[in-house]
Amino acid sequence: MQWTVGKVKITKIVELETTGSTRFILPLASNEEIRKLPWLIPHFATEEGRLKMSIHSLVVETPSRRIVVDTGLGNDKQGRTVPTWNNRKEPFLEKMTAAGFAPDSIDTVLCTHLHVDHVGWNTRLAGGRWVPTFVNARYVFGGTEYVYWRDHRDEADKVAVFDDSVKPVVEAGKADLVASDARLCDEITVIPTPGHSPGHMSVLVESDGETGLLTGDVAHHPCQMAHLDWSSTADSDSIRSAATRRELFSRFADTPTLVIGGHFDAGHIKRDGDAFKFIA
Repeated sequence: MQWTVGKVKITKIVELETTGSTRFILPLASNEEIRKLPWLIPHFATEEGRLKMSIHSLVVETPSRRIVVDTGLGNDKQGRTVPTWNNRKEPFLEKMTAAGFAPDSIDTVLCTHLHVDHVGWNTRLAGGRWVPTFVNARYVFGGTEYVYWRDHRDEADKVAVFDDSVKPVVEAGKADLVASDARLCDEITVIPTPGHSPGHMSVLVESDGETGLLTGDVAHHPCQMAHLDWSSTADSDSIRSAATRRELFSRFADTPTLVIGGHFDAGHIKRDGDAFKFIA
């Protein structure tokens, strides 16, 4: 699936799609509550109120850069708390190549944050070692985000993710730690959106008078636009994440903005009283 923002082209490369079984991440999004939001159906939920979500990467092509935003789960990883996320053997890189994006053609990898399902393909297993997947790319991590996960990894799963998908990139000298409001190129700026994680960043795309927003995990699903207080169980600060959603969606609700989530397809935010709708 592809979208354009001025001269920028954005392509979604899907690693994993799900329908339902998402209450573990959004416990308040019951089938009954989702059916009260008919504008979600059919693009973002089923008639029964089951959420549609995906884990994917976004390839952002500007006149000067070819950027991968977030890198999913990856293959051969271990120590993940979700059993099916361990020891995966999926043809994700082949899928990227078939879409016209061979790994060695990527010059930038940008991680909105450093959670397990956004960093996995940063590295691949080669000769028993984790090595950077995108050999010609600089990897852009938020400085605040990196320092937090470097210094706060008490849980075994967090240690595993950092050690196999982040640390090898840094040790290879391929990481750039940036401020959460850094400009990557003329069309691409990151903006601070903390709450889901301490240094979470979203990606602002501006080209030829058009605007796009790659939210990362500010919201896991468009239902959170109608219910700003529906924080994810994975949020490090649920109060801050709700406030960030309100601030971010308010900023872009009154101007035409293509919005693409870290786990949902594109649409446009519209104000709906104190909440928002997401129109596919």
